[in-house]
Amino acid sequence: MKISLNWVKDFIPLNVSDEEIDDKLTKSGLEVEGLEKFESIPGGLKGVVIGEVLTCEKHPNADKLSVTTVDLGNNTIAPIVCGAPNVAAGQKVVVATVGTTLYPGDGESFKIKKAKIRGEVSEGMICAEDELGLGNSHDGIIVLNTTLPNGTPAASHFDIETDTIIEIGLTPNRADGASHFGVARELRALYPGKQASLPELHNFRIEKDKTDFKIEVENTQACPRYAGLLIEGVTVKPSPDWLQNRLKSIGLAPINNIVDITNYVLHGLGQPMHAFDADKISTKTVRIKTLPKGTKFTTLDGVERELLATDLMVCDGDKPMCIAGVFGGLESGVTESTTTVFLESAYFDANFVRKTSLTHTLKTDASFRFERGTDPNMVLSAIQYAALLIKELAGGTIASNILDHYPTPILDFTVNVKYANIDRLIGKSIGKKLIQEILESLDIIVQEETEKDMTLSVPPYRVDVQREADVIEEVLRIYGYDNVELSDYLASDFLAEAPENNVDHKKTIIGETLAGNGFYEITTNSLTKPQYAEGVSYLNTEESVKILNKLSDDLGVLRQSLLHSGLEVINNNINRRETNLRLFEFGKEYRRINEEYIETEKLAIYVTGNEHQESWAKSSKKAGFGQINNALTSVLQKLNINGVTSEKLSNDLYSDGISLVHNKRTIGTAGIISKKQLKVCGVKQEVYYAELDIKTIFDQKGLKLKFSELSKFPKVRRDLSLVLDKRVSYQDIKSLAEKTERNLLNEINVFDVYEGEHIEDGKKSYSVYFMLQDNKQTLTDKVIDKTMTKLMNAFEKELGAIIRK
Repeated sequence: MKISLNWVKDFIPLNVSDEEIDDKLTKSGLEVEGLEKFESIPGGLKGVVIGEVLTCEKHPNADKLSVTTVDLGNNTIAPIVCGAPNVAAGQKVVVATVGTTLYPGDGESFKIKKAKIRGEVSEGMICAEDELGLGNSHDGIIVLNTTLPNGTPAASHFDIETDTIIEIGLTPNRADGASHFGVARELRALYPGKQASLPELHNFRIEKDKTDFKIEVENTQACPRYAGLLIEGVTVKPSPDWLQNRLKSIGLAPINNIVDITNYVLHGLGQPMHAFDADKISTKTVRIKTLPKGTKFTTLDGVERELLATDLMVCDGDKPMCIAGVFGGLESGVTESTTTVFLESAYFDANFVRKTSLTHTLKTDASFRFERGTDPNMVLSAIQYAALLIKELAGGTIASNILDHYPTPILDFTVNVKYANIDRLIGKSIGKKLIQEILESLDIIVQEETEKDMTLSVPPYRVDVQREADVIEEVLRIYGYDNVELSDYLASDFLAEAPENNVDHKKTIIGETLAGNGFYEITTNSLTKPQYAEGVSYLNTEESVKILNKLSDDLGVLRQSLLHSGLEVINNNINRRETNLRLFEFGKEYRRINEEYIETEKLAIYVTGNEHQESWAKSSKKAGFGQINNALTSVLQKLNINGVTSEKLSNDLYSDGISLVHNKRTIGTAGIISKKQLKVCGVKQEVYYAELDIKTIFDQKGLKLKFSELSKFPKVRRDLSLVLDKRVSYQDIKSLAEKTERNLLNEINVFDVYEGEHIEDGKKSYSVYFMLQDNKQTLTDKVIDKTMTKLMNAFEKELGAIIRK
């Protein structure tokens, strides 16, 4: 949100540096994200001075050029070649001196240089309006009627406005700061003794009362207050320079005086306004209501939209004119032919505006404020201020009383605050007097006070201050966080390396890793069917957390396992012909054990269907345990958790499963879901599943990453075919190999497993490759053979392997 400091100073007189205001606002919670300079004329006419043409003669080598001498002050006489037809001796002119950069209204900027034009020296440029960005005229040079001495900077004659614009990163709770007056109120609290004042309204007068207009509000919940005013005899035209500059400084494009005034009041006071062409309101009745779903309405941007039944509309009788608090209509707005204006100032409910704005993806300056919460007490001040500006800049007559529909006034918030809690949360006692002075500077009034507490009245524009903690935060931020000293008793004898266990960050890393491997994240309901826990050994119906006010039997308990929620998702996708699925979910499981409620967060991973979509180039193949294993490996590697071993798992969750163990702690399980569990959820194809306990894996101290120089000596591969008992796993082979050869073994992996014909019953064959490497020298055949012999002997002796040679 852009704020003009010149504009702010219209409300509060401050004689401090821009940097100090930046620092004060940032520390109080209205964070300034940047400062920039604004100049009503680009470049601020730097290097442009007032000069006097002393001589003017025809150029000897060009019919349309003149050779002049110009007094630039400070005893400087400059020759300047000029092409303007109206240049003459004795004129006071505007001269851009050598080295000046000009920013014309159209075209790119350019720098004035000393030059020769058709053989004549020229040391400057006598300027026209468009060359300085002062206007569009290029008929001739600017001739001034002034007594200012030669050499005077031209900026002083043209009253160039300069300003500092601050960019405030307004947080959603600080709706009170969404205007220049709101920032002025904040500065009032930060500079004790200063007052922030609204514009003078004592000149507001009703000149005649045209009573045939009326306001009807059908939905007072969505529109608690609506005010309107009629102004006749206006002339729609461009706004004066001062108003255009104010709007331009904060990034708004001027349109016409009426629309510019409504924008000026919105950004000045924080009260959105809208101006209708009153002659287009045929029924003379402004009705605030909702319309049937599907009603067509064309907004100011020319887009036809279909309304929802919840969209609040400002109507001409029953004909829509404006989406309340969001966007005006194309047909009812002010145009150059408008002579009578119906001015609107209202308080719309934040929830209604927010829903409409989101539904129609319309984000406007008005909706930005309404959906955060505006000040219902600013409605009348804003409409009076806008009316006075319209009379001043567009003429006209205030032709009606203010029609103010406000059946149920919005009251101040009442908050009780204990002094002891203020001291406790701030961390020090700052005294009752200072607390009350801070609150008063924030328009928070003490209604009642005792020795221990006080009852406060908080104005409704402070929608974020409704609790004791909110009030204490207000006191602390104005007092200054930097003014709360550290205790003298704080000390530390020893600083140990304790990296932050940032759970959210680690979950993000895991999610990105799985997504990068083709998995989609799902989020499922924590409420599930009680039947899922019945007749299952790894779940217990007695431990189910039952819902007292359940919506249905299918949502009767909190889940004890993520599995069934995920299987429901899989079944839903399969029924819609999405059969190849890679899914994961972070979710919680719930149990009630001995009157104690326990939450456990898990990561669930699902693989089902084929490895990839079938195509002409590659036949499809059913997914196997390898896919779930690769996903687990990727996750654990990202967490630097190495050395995970597996143990056979026997329960009715898996038809074939393993436990994952690290540092003697079970961190998860993986396997093929049993047909019984699949049937319960209606899934008819094989599903591979893994789950990791989030707290356990995040508590594991992963190995620190180590880096080493890449070896310049080549690797050597050797393959072995081992016939082993079925009970021997690949993990047994790997562990024994790493134990047997610690120096040269660089990598080991299995590339084939075979059971069946030519292998006796109870046996299977592993084809394993070994990568050997020495980082100090090239391996010789003797060393390689010796190493492989040592490995084969170990396999034969400890695993009973038969090695095919």
